[in-house]
Amino acid sequence: MPYLSEAIRAAEEGIPLALIAGAAEDFGMPMGPIELADVVGLDVVMSVGRVFFKSTTDVPSVLSTRHAQKQFGKKTGRGFYEWVGDKPQKPAVEGQRAPEDLEDRLLLPLVNECAAVLRERIVDDPDLIDAGVIFGTGFAPFRGGPLQYARTRGVKAIVARLNELKEAHGERFTPDPGWELLE
Repeated sequence: MPYLSEAIRAAEEGIPLALIAGAAEDFGMPMGPIELADVVGLDVVMSVGRVFFKSTTDVPSVLSTRHAQKQFGKKTGRGFYEWVGDKPQKPAVEGQRAPEDLEDRLLLPLVNECAAVLRERIVDDPDLIDAGVIFGTGFAPFRGGPLQYARTRGVKAIVARLNELKEAHGERFTPDPGWELLE
């Protein structure tokens, strides 16, 4: 959900859906987060998302409007995308580039949440967290999972980048104290 909610925030800011998808797919995700939201169902995303948005009034209008119109995604034929058969109809974007920080905005909240799961001892083994996120959500498997990705990139670098994103985009990027368990 941290991945999906940040993608929805990016869409609310007007970042084209194709650029959001491209940032995630360039990282190695099997599909973009907006398409994933449509597949899961925007009714489910709205229900679970209320935990990630401070209140129902903080839910981005790009989600709440579709939800109110019962455009739940693939299951209703329309959500963020129009669905024809099993395929989303994705408009092309030409001449625009994704913001430089978009990939980190999408993926680091998920990685940060994994540090929280470890700190809270919801799962005691970082390798099991990685496996769960790879098999459960489709995290780019060649990256070894979110915590392995963080160790490869450097835990201090991840924490520093989260702090930069916090300055630029808000408190939701506050690094979890669990990062000290991985240093």
